[in-house]
Amino acid sequence: IVDTWWQTETGAMMLSPLPGVTATKPGSAQAPLPGIAATVVDDEGHEVPDGGGGYLVLTEPWPSMLRTIWGDDQRYLDTYWSRFKGKYFAGDGAKKDQDGDIWLLGRVDDVMLVSGHNISTTEVESALVSHPKVAEAAVVGATDPTTTQAICAFVILRGTAAEDEGLVEELRTHVAAELGPIAKPKRILTVTALPTTRSGKIMRRLLRDVAENRALGDVSTLTDASVMNLIQAKLPTAPDED
Repeated sequence: IVDTWWQTETGAMMLSPLPGVTATKPGSAQAPLPGIAATVVDDEGHEVPDGGGGYLVLTEPWPSMLRTIWGDDQRYLDTYWSRFKGKYFAGDGAKKDQDGDIWLLGRVDDVMLVSGHNISTTEVESALVSHPKVAEAAVVGATDPTTTQAICAFVILRGTAAEDEGLVEELRTHVAAELGPIAKPKRILTVTALPTTRSGKIMRRLLRDVAENRALGDVSTLTDASVMNLIQAKLPTAPDED
């Protein structure tokens, strides 16, 4: 599986393996394409060493990148250029492996704080889908009085998998083995579909509303808004593990 990194705002792909050039690592975006200057920095904007994690930034501009927001230059500067001076940052977390290759961790606002530990929703999702019974997963952090945030997972099972009594504990144990006990989801809910936009992005905002028992926000961008009704219908019987 080839991972890449780019945004509508960048106008083109920024990070990607290249056939015949990189020794592909499944799941890693690996390195900037020729001509692209990108790296991972810490909270102070300093490049992290191999094996470190932080924030993905572009350190030099690229011709296809957006140059402003129509009629609001200051918003453009505040949104993309204010976090790290002289560096483009649009909100994605990333880490380098020991070879210096880049792995994406998802949106910074999708990083959960669980008992003092920063845990990426992407990492937990990857651990869940590595289980042979799980086809797809979406993870959110819900407010929790004990751990600050609790990990809540919504999973779609593979066609041959059965939703038996021990499934939730089996998946929780699997995540703990992959990432450590701190990453074990508190709640896992099996669903038949996930809320996605027309471009295929999972709307975690709506799943967070469900996990925190709030009224749903705007669902107008969903491909099929009825998916949320199906998810909410299962909520009363959702397993809640300590």
